[in-house]
Amino acid sequence: MTVALIIFALLMLLLTGVPVGFVLGGLGLAMLLLADISPLMVPMALYSSFDSFILLSVPLFLLMSNILLQGGVGKDLFNAVQSWVGHWPGGLGIATISSCTIFSAISGSSVATAATIGSVAIKEMTDRGYHRPFVLGLIAAGGTLGILIPPSIPMIVYGVITEESIVDLFLAGVVPGLLMAGSFIGFSFLYAIFGKACTPVAKASWGERRGSTLRALPTLLLAALIIGGIYAGVFTPTESAAIGVTLSLVIVLALRTLTWSGFKAACMDTMKTSITIFLIIAGAKVFGKAITLYQIPQEISMFVSLHIGEAGLFILAVCLVLLIMGFFLESISMLLIMMPVLYPSLAPLGIDPIWFGIIFVIMIECALITPPVGLNLFVIQAVAGGPVMDVVRGVWPFILLMFACLLIVFFFPKVALYLPFYL
Repeated sequence: MTVALIIFALLMLLLTGVPVGFVLGGLGLAMLLLADISPLMVPMALYSSFDSFILLSVPLFLLMSNILLQGGVGKDLFNAVQSWVGHWPGGLGIATISSCTIFSAISGSSVATAATIGSVAIKEMTDRGYHRPFVLGLIAAGGTLGILIPPSIPMIVYGVITEESIVDLFLAGVVPGLLMAGSFIGFSFLYAIFGKACTPVAKASWGERRGSTLRALPTLLLAALIIGGIYAGVFTPTESAAIGVTLSLVIVLALRTLTWSGFKAACMDTMKTSITIFLIIAGAKVFGKAITLYQIPQEISMFVSLHIGEAGLFILAVCLVLLIMGFFLESISMLLIMMPVLYPSLAPLGIDPIWFGIIFVIMIECALITPPVGLNLFVIQAVAGGPVMDVVRGVWPFILLMFACLLIVFFFPKVALYLPFYL
């Protein structure tokens, strides 16, 4: 009964438009007061939620990606990839997804990836005759790679909540991320052959390839340094983010593409997004403390063990709930609301938490491009202009491809677990 009332209150508050952080914090505080528990626990919970060195990487990764966005690095990256594959069937689509994949290895953010590559690729593709909904859907879906291919901000938050290894989570995201990117590339290739007519790009000369590649080389080296340094154990994710911010500034200043106003805009965007994320984390910490004291996770875990005896059914139920929640919540909110409740049920069902983390992130990716409030839909609309329905019409094939990748990861767990545990 208690669980049902809490879920009902949570949904009603969210549907009335109350910010997620205030919903979680306010509901958690109310639960503590109703249980005659001292509200002094709240500031202690808030302090403990931010007493984490790894969380410092979140604003740093955001700042790095915003600096690169304002510095126009996406154009250099897109031009370099296009010079190699642009003349292939669907070459601009292939270049777009390849650029999203590379930028994902820097940013950790879906929104930054979609905005950075979209600001360049949308005009290039539509000018070449690509159907506009296809272009917008492709870039919206490509942007989601930013939270699956490491470094990933949702994976960092997941690791903080569950106390699982963030490096293992990053490693587990590599193969599924490349698999998803490959499926998008394959669809772009088939679209160009069997779908709408697209004007091919002239094959670039070796001189053009060399010039564009050299201009994008610093960005490529930055991605390699961040990922390689984390995996080699040279520095932590937070240290890699700090190094990334410094080097991204060096890159854009050397290329003379970042203005003072652009730098201020990057800092402001980073501050706004970071405050939003940390408010949600703080509210979720209070809510998590309250539901733990009410023993709600234990009740749910007992319910799962009595009524859902198979891991497959549990995953299916979670995916359905996340799909519904994705209609009106963004990724970090879903993660922080669901994981404190779900995590205790993983061990009794024999579910690997790293594998479950990748399943969860893929479902969050789907939520980012599902209407009515998929965040990437509105990011691409803002970049491209025009009605959001153009983006909605274009994303459906990619949602199906993402579900296909989800099924592969589900039936073949080693796709995710090979690098962290079997290599």
